[in-house]
Amino acid sequence: MAVFVLDKHGKPLMPCTEKRARLLLERGRARVHRLMPFAIRLIDGRVADSEFQPLRLKLDPGSKGTGVALVRETTDVNGIRHAIVLSLAEILHRGRQISEALLARRSMRQARRGRKTRYRASRFHNRRKPKGWLAPSLRHRVETTVSWVSRFRALAPITALSTELVRFDMQAMQHPEISGIQYQQGTLQGYELREYLLEKFGRICAYCDAKDRPLEIEHIDARANNGSNRVSNLTLACRPCNQKKGALPLEVFLHNDPQRVRRIRAHMKAPLRDAAAVNVTRFALLDALKATSLPVETGSGAQTKYNRRRLDIPKAHALDAACVGEVQAILGWQRPTLCIKCTGRGSYQRTRLTANGFPRGYLMRSKRAFGFQTGDMVKAEVPAGKRAGTHVGRVAIRATGKFNIQTIGGAVQGISHKYCSILQRGDGYGYALVAHSQKKIESRTGATLRVAR
Repeated sequence: MAVFVLDKHGKPLMPCTEKRARLLLERGRARVHRLMPFAIRLIDGRVADSEFQPLRLKLDPGSKGTGVALVRETTDVNGIRHAIVLSLAEILHRGRQISEALLARRSMRQARRGRKTRYRASRFHNRRKPKGWLAPSLRHRVETTVSWVSRFRALAPITALSTELVRFDMQAMQHPEISGIQYQQGTLQGYELREYLLEKFGRICAYCDAKDRPLEIEHIDARANNGSNRVSNLTLACRPCNQKKGALPLEVFLHNDPQRVRRIRAHMKAPLRDAAAVNVTRFALLDALKATSLPVETGSGAQTKYNRRRLDIPKAHALDAACVGEVQAILGWQRPTLCIKCTGRGSYQRTRLTANGFPRGYLMRSKRAFGFQTGDMVKAEVPAGKRAGTHVGRVAIRATGKFNIQTIGGAVQGISHKYCSILQRGDGYGYALVAHSQKKIESRTGATLRVAR
């Protein structure tokens, strides 16, 4: 894996090999500038004897994660364009956590308004969304990707960008045979919503087959469990079944009737949440990349897939990024991927809540304790006792001074702050290295993450 190099004044130089970085550190010519991504900084006036070569940062945007590949472009004597992979990374977004946090905040505000408070008139007329507005969970994907483009630019002399500009045909994803005027004929053509559901489910309760009683519109996957308002996620249920099911998953509610579960699921269609997120954010990300003043190359998803299959490269987000755009050969892709998980910088919430929404205890008023903050990467050297040894990982602070450290082997609790030393300050991300042949990510920050291959 290439090592990023900065000169004495912090200007990015060409990345070097691990061996050369080790020699520079041993000879006292450089010091460690950053652990993740690993970068060194020269401390003498001499600049590494290498010329600047064209570096391109490639992106493969996704809903849950974005692949990043830093490549060096060369052309051989035969005119074949090579892309030599220097670094691979995958950014794991937290859009779902943001959405759930906003949903919880809304429910708490609604409960607070229902208490003994004065009447406050609605203020919907002064809430105007600007042009190009994105929901917070979607804006997070764009801003995080652009932020990491800026970080890589601060570590390497990047001269160009490439991104995959893909658009999902969501009607074709549900109906592969669709064509022509059928695109203008939606699912509810000629129906109202309730009449459509009554005809679809035979005017009976989907859970108990009750007839001749009032039926209510029911979410198969509850809104509390990330269910959508799409007609494919709606069914009909009598009031007792609707209240009994509540927010339970369908398989839990009908655990004694798996055949009915399969029948209900057969009426549903594949969720299009991830495809919709990519469709909404693709042009916002492209505009943000163009604002960097670097030349931006765009490629289609079909082109990326063609390059990956032609070059016999495994399927992975980071490797897909290396295949974006015009490329004839890719070298050096058999290297570990830096997994960057968005963890956030904490919360403004100062108390925990019970299951009923009432406050339970209070959190620390200060984010720092004894010079440490939750999320910092620390090294603890415990000389004796039950926890004797060296522990490296992500720290969770306590006001008492007894910290918890999340290591590769698990959480180590009750370590005094006196034994801890800072390796890298927390920046809102968790870092891990993963090989493409592994199913688990061994994290240097402590947590062991599971990633779908």
